[in-house]
Amino acid sequence: MSLLTSEAVVLRTWPFQEADLIVSLFTRDYGRLKGVAKSALKSRRRFGGALEPMTVGRAWFAERSGQELVRLDQIEVLRSPLAAPVDHLRMAVLSFYAEVLDEALPERDPQETAFRLLLSVLEQTTVEQPWMPLTYFTLWITRLMGLLPDLLRCTACGEALEAGAIGFNTFGDGLFCALHCNGNASALSDDSWRLAQRMLRSPVSAFAAEPWTRRRAQDLRRFAVQALERHLERKLRTAEALARLGA
Repeated sequence: MSLLTSEAVVLRTWPFQEADLIVSLFTRDYGRLKGVAKSALKSRRRFGGALEPMTVGRAWFAERSGQELVRLDQIEVLRSPLAAPVDHLRMAVLSFYAEVLDEALPERDPQETAFRLLLSVLEQTTVEQPWMPLTYFTLWITRLMGLLPDLLRCTACGEALEAGAIGFNTFGDGLFCALHCNGNASALSDDSWRLAQRMLRSPVSAFAAEPWTRRRAQDLRRFAVQALERHLERKLRTAEALARLGA
């Protein structure tokens, strides 16, 4: 049996047997993995609030050869999502991060860049500012998964895209010029197109002071979510919840 430790973020939990929890963790050193937190439902003293989704902490766990689940022994909380004000929208955004990472990342495959992305957007996701980090995360995780197309050229013809004439299709990957957008195409606004290019060059903190209404980059978020859902071959439940909240 190997005893391991890593910085980690709790993604989701499920009841298991009578008092245990299955915990999905995104660890910096070992990637995404699942573990059993023994008696987590019976004794709050053992884990306290450390198993709340999007809790950042240092996890200690034991791994036995040939077993899929690790044994989660302890999580030392470094940052709790409940330490800042909470509302329905902020919790929906945090749940979106968790669902995307839990569904899209391969198990036991370290993803250092994705881990740093998550930590950076968690710092910025507040009740006052949910839309900007949500946009940044959605765009960047799409890129890290290799699903983001060339933002400067039409997927169909390869010609340079021009502001004011860019669209994306519901059932196809990529961005298209006016000539190659089909009848199901949605327009990508000039602001969103230029914003995407800026976001791929700058840290999320660079956008913290900019004004962000829920409508800003709404089309860019929809474009990236569609790419994620095509890859996963299913709808993201949290994306539907965000849509009902205006995202």
